Amino acid sequence: MKRPGLTLLAVALATFMSYLDNNIINVAIPAIERDLHLTTSGMEWIVSSYILVFASLLLAGGRLADVWGRKRVFLIGLAIFTGASLAAGFAGSVDVLVASRAVQGLGAALMTPTTLAIISATFAEGRQRAAAVGIWSAVGALALAVGPLLGGLLSEYLSWGWIFFINVPVGIATFVLAAAVITESRNPQTPRRFDVPGVLTSAFALFALTFALIEGHDRGWTSPVILGCFAVAAALAVAFVLIERRSAEPMVALSLFRERVFTGGVLALMMWAFGLFGIYFFTSLYLQGVLGFSPTEAGAAFVPMALLMAGSAVVSERISHRFGAGRVVPVAMLLMAGGIASVSLLGADAGFASLMPAFAVIGVGGGLTVPLTASVLDSMPRGEAGVASGIFNATREVAGLLGITVIGAVLTARQGALLAAGQTPTDAFLGGYRAGLLLAGALVAAGGVAAFVGLRTVRVGRHATGAGAAPETGSETGSEPVALAR
Repeated sequence: MKRPGLTLLAVALATFMSYLDNNIINVAIPAIERDLHLTTSGMEWIVSSYILVFASLLLAGGRLADVWGRKRVFLIGLAIFTGASLAAGFAGSVDVLVASRAVQGLGAALMTPTTLAIISATFAEGRQRAAAVGIWSAVGALALAVGPLLGGLLSEYLSWGWIFFINVPVGIATFVLAAAVITESRNPQTPRRFDVPGVLTSAFALFALTFALIEGHDRGWTSPVILGCFAVAAALAVAFVLIERRSAEPMVALSLFRERVFTGGVLALMMWAFGLFGIYFFTSLYLQGVLGFSPTEAGAAFVPMALLMAGSAVVSERISHRFGAGRVVPVAMLLMAGGIASVSLLGADAGFASLMPAFAVIGVGGGLTVPLTASVLDSMPRGEAGVASGIFNATREVAGLLGITVIGAVLTARQGALLAAGQTPTDAFLGGYRAGLLLAGALVAAGGVAAFVGLRTVRVGRHATGAGAAPETGSETGSEPVALAR
């Protein structure tokens, strides 16, 4: 395999680990609860500590990569993530496990936005970069689906610690490979001074918002703590914008949002994550609570969807090259919206066979949205690849949490109304679940409209550098990005 292919392999392995840790723990929670004698709060924080730190620091991680070098930050993040995984596997108390999960989130926040920035620096714009992004996205899709299945198998037949130990040999191998094959890259025009006020305001704003979204259901949406967190997040967001407008060396150049492709892409991604992540979460409850699937069976139900998503992601570059991202992405999101809405037609007697057609449509549509990411990368100045990737990933994580929150509120409200009307708990849950599905489908369809507006003139292969673009350099050589076919 040539050097660009090995570089892609390294960032794909790292992406697989970080995406896997987003959801592998969910089905292992009962086993952890028994061993560590967890309270309800402890169970929640084992899951939430990772997401909280990860989402809060993605933007800062992206800018660090642009300033200090993508390879350097990637290796630091990978080392932190791997070491924290080892500590989590050996954790003998809930405090150690929660702390280890938080440190994992820090490593992932450094590593994840850097993967896309490395792809942007390694592969030439157009079809070669789009193909690399397609493979990167396919690996992420596989991790999201394999997570629950792998978590169930490891916790059932080995021990829950293995859901973390599995990262260690993969992390070490990836570190060795990445150190050997990834070429350091940064933009010589990117300021070397770090925008500390911008980093602090953005990180604490994302932290406050993420905390409120995670804790709001249990503490109450009108509780002083949750309302205070929302107020702090809003105030810090305003402060961040004012700081960045006045800074001579801002962490985020606000001119990025004048790029129609970038802004349209971020809005489309927000709607995509809002709808899909929320339904992914509540569909797991439907499979286990209504259809009676075991955790392992519920995880397995998502595998065909993920395989189709991965397969269509790989071929999405060819389709987009022929028809244009401005056509392919909106159609793909409409497919996803239709698949999500069609699940609402299923009832309490559904099985694998009746689930698969809708899941297949969602999978194919999800894979064909990959040109959205490639188009946004191509529209950016190369020196902003890291922070643009950080914005993209932070948007996805926060929008996904918001989707779980809002769709959960719709589900709960409808469920309560049906219970009050005398329906059985199962029928009431189904009624609420269907209302949530329809909302999610509508939001994903709205994302398709945003993608159509933002990407309507985009074709894979166009050379888009964005305002103020400057050529990338290697750390010493000043080399150009390497073509996939070279």
